[in-house]
Amino acid sequence: MKVFLPTLLLRKAVLQKVVEDKKMTYYNSIAQQYKKSKQLPFRLHIEAHTYFHLLGNLVGKSILDLACGEGFYTRQFKLQGAARVVGVEISEKMIELARQEQTRQPLEIEYILTDVLELGKIGDFDLVVASYLLNYASSRKQLLKMCQRIFANLKAGGRFVTINNNDSQPPSSYLSTQKYGFIKSIDSPLIEGTPIKYTISGIDQKFSFDNYYLGKTTYEWAFRSVGFKEVRWQKPIVSPQGVEEFGQEFWQDFFNCLPIVGIECLK
Repeated sequence: MKVFLPTLLLRKAVLQKVVEDKKMTYYNSIAQQYKKSKQLPFRLHIEAHTYFHLLGNLVGKSILDLACGEGFYTRQFKLQGAARVVGVEISEKMIELARQEQTRQPLEIEYILTDVLELGKIGDFDLVVASYLLNYASSRKQLLKMCQRIFANLKAGGRFVTINNNDSQPPSSYLSTQKYGFIKSIDSPLIEGTPIKYTISGIDQKFSFDNYYLGKTTYEWAFRSVGFKEVRWQKPIVSPQGVEEFGQEFWQDFFNCLPIVGIECLK
């Protein structure tokens, strides 16, 4: 029996919608735990420090924050002097938490509930930013589509800055970050599309979610394909406060395996 191409495409689209709906439902269920995880020492002293090192001076900037979650960084951008900040998030519960904070501390931030893959052009921003967005792309096609959405919303000379899972981390070191409150695991060899499970355990309730392996070469291909002129990779760095509070030796296992990476792209 012949199956027409439009029918196959429809089935594929329906299947993708089911996957995205399940992802959204799951993130709704862990929204509170994910919010609490932002207080883990590595997130405050390495993740955030590396992120803001890449971002630089935000005064007067327009910023589009993709996969903004409950608005942890979105609010900080505004507090650091950004003129306009827009947050985009797929999880209804995450947006609800962000808007609760907005009520408690009004900062004139606009939040949009939508999938980044469905986002159109909503402006010409100085910065498009994301913390852990691209690592949710399970194929090079999805990654390319994300990058197209990012590029379309940047003005000429604008920058895309992100913190991402480091695909170059060797799986043999996935358990060495347990003392920082998280580990990674895989059930099959690393090829394009392999799920990498993050398990967060350093808060009151353990939870897990999947990222996907695509590899640095595929990321470089996607950035260049959409038109980015320069791509820079930033190793994580620890804040002076983190060293003072925990000591340099405490962070050594983190820097031995480099589980996360910063990326900066120039339009």
